[in-house]
Amino acid sequence: MKIFVTGGTGYIGSHTVVELQQSGFEVVIVDNLCNSNIQVLDGIEKITGIRPEFEQFDLTDAEATRDFFARHKDIRAVIHFAALKAVGESVEKPLEYYRNNLNSMMNVLASMREFGVKNLVFSSSCTVYGQADVLPVTEQTPRKQAESPYGNTKAMCEDIMRDLAKVEKEMNLIALRYFNPIGAHPSANIGELPNGVPNNLIPYLTQTVAGIREQLSVFGDDYNTPDGTPVRDYIDVVDLAKAHVIAIRRLIEGKNKANYEYFNIGTGKGVSVLELIHTFEKATGKKVNYKITGRRAGDIEKVWADTSLANQELGWKAQIPLVETLTNTWRWQEKLDRK
Repeated sequence: MKIFVTGGTGYIGSHTVVELQQSGFEVVIVDNLCNSNIQVLDGIEKITGIRPEFEQFDLTDAEATRDFFARHKDIRAVIHFAALKAVGESVEKPLEYYRNNLNSMMNVLASMREFGVKNLVFSSSCTVYGQADVLPVTEQTPRKQAESPYGNTKAMCEDIMRDLAKVEKEMNLIALRYFNPIGAHPSANIGELPNGVPNNLIPYLTQTVAGIREQLSVFGDDYNTPDGTPVRDYIDVVDLAKAHVIAIRRLIEGKNKANYEYFNIGTGKGVSVLELIHTFEKATGKKVNYKITGRRAGDIEKVWADTSLANQELGWKAQIPLVETLTNTWRWQEKLDRK
C-alpha cells in the first residue's frame, strides 16, 4: 500500500517514513527542501534498507500537485507534514505562512478529491488551543485564537478538513495535534537538522553544546510556572511517528468513528525549559551555556496534553522516557559533528 508523505524529508516526516516502511508500507515523498536536506534519504535507507521514492517540488503549485496525483494512481493515503513551522518567524512573516501552509493543504485536498484518494492524516499542533484556561488540554478543550500566524494556519487547516468532511462523506480525515516533538532516531541516522539557525529549542541547545552556537537563549523566566520558564509537553519523535502509522491503519481499515477526527499526541506531562536543560545535562554530562532573555512573541505560558482519547481510541501511548530522548538527541548531534 502506497502512502504519500508530504514534507517527508523533514524532521517528523523522515521519522514517520521510517516507521511506515518498517510496517510494510510503500512510501513516496514530496518535499521542496526549503527546510530539510536530500541526504535524509540516505539515513532512512540506512535504517530500513529501503530508499523511498522522492520528488522535489512545491505543493503550493496546484498544477504540479495535480500532475503528481495523476501519475501516482495507487496512493491509498496521504500524511501531510509540509508546512512552514517556526512560531517566532510566523509573527514576522504572516503572509508567507498563510500562503504556504493554506495553499499546500488546499492543493493536496483538491487533488485527493479529484483522483479518489480517501484518507488523510494531518500534522496539526497543540497551538490550536492557545493558552488554555484549564490544563491538561483534552480534545474537548475549546480552541482559542492562536498566539501566532503559524498556530492560526493549523487551526484553519483543521477547519478546512472539518468543512470538507461534511460534504465529502467518502473522505476520511484525521488531525493529530502534536505537543512538542524532540529527540532523534536511536540509530543516530536521522534527527532534527533545520537549515540555518534553528528555531526550535533542542537543536539550538545541542548546537550550543557542540560549539556551533555561542549561547542558548531561554525566552522569559517570569511566567506563572514553577521556575518561571515556559512549560511544554515534550514527546519523542519516534513515539510521534508511530502514532501516524496507527492513524493511517485506522483510516485504511475503516475503524474511524467519524470521517473527521482529531487526537492529542503528547506524553501528558509538562516540563519547563529549565527542567529540560538540566535533564539534558544529567543525561549527557554536558553543560549548556544559556542565558535568560525577554519573552518571545507568539509563545504561550504552559501547555500539556490529556492523551486519554489517543490511548483508548488509537491504542497508542508515548513510551520513550525523556532521559533516553535527550541522550538520542546528543548522539545525533555528535554524529553530525563527526561528518
